[in-house]
Amino acid sequence: MVVQRQYNSDIEGIISKRYHNGWDYWTTPDKRLGKGGTFSTLSSALLLRELGVKSSDDILLDVAELIFSCLREDGRFKLSPKGAIYPCHTINALNVLCNLGYAGDERLEKSFNHLMDIQHSDGGWRCKKFSYGKGPETDYSNPGPTLTALNAFRFTRHLNRNSDLDKAVGFLLDHWTVRLPIGPCHYGIGTLFMQVEYPFETYNLFYYVYVLSYYDRAKEDTRFIEALNILESKVQDGKIVVERVNPKLATFSFCKKGEPSDLGTRHYLEIKRNLR
Repeated sequence: MVVQRQYNSDIEGIISKRYHNGWDYWTTPDKRLGKGGTFSTLSSALLLRELGVKSSDDILLDVAELIFSCLREDGRFKLSPKGAIYPCHTINALNVLCNLGYAGDERLEKSFNHLMDIQHSDGGWRCKKFSYGKGPETDYSNPGPTLTALNAFRFTRHLNRNSDLDKAVGFLLDHWTVRLPIGPCHYGIGTLFMQVEYPFETYNLFYYVYVLSYYDRAKEDTRFIEALNILESKVQDGKIVVERVNPKLATFSFCKKGEPSDLGTRHYLEIKRNLR
């Protein structure tokens, strides 16, 4: 992937924030890799990759090794020095490393196996942190982390060869029907979900269709097709138009709200290719 000149200012804007948490690579002195939201270590690496910075670039090589330094013997990733380790921590770290080209790295084998070992009975992934209290809805997995886990797994040999991943796809397709907020973190499908968000950051229509388009289990399902049709109804002149963007990215040229995004459209074209 070649860095396009029109995105140089966006790349420079992200890199300019690399010390904003008190240490290098968008992290804190005690190495909290998720601190900083959109400009955390994990998110910033994904943004640079999205903008065309090569995985072989020194800054992304260093970030990858920083993430690997948080890998525990059992395959989990501890993204901060204190506190519990939740499945979403491992999922998010894996997703970044897979996007940086490390899906086949033997160091991650235990991490993928760990996720398969802790898969919830409904097919998704969930934690035991109940910020909203407990109720019948919290017996379900968290759709957001489940979608991100499937995004990581699509880089692996397990894609369309593992029935357990088909269960995860089925769980997300079921959520399209249920719509209600489910899981300990209360992920729902409502007005905000239906807005085209780019870049991929939260559980939303565009990310949902994009990831599921890689899985044969979804491609012929009427629920997926309905979601795809809604996404396509929003496409203008063959391009993805950004309806929602993180406010911290509002000034960045590659994802301006209300405007077509060439890089977002690239992912839409991936969806089309996956369905041929």
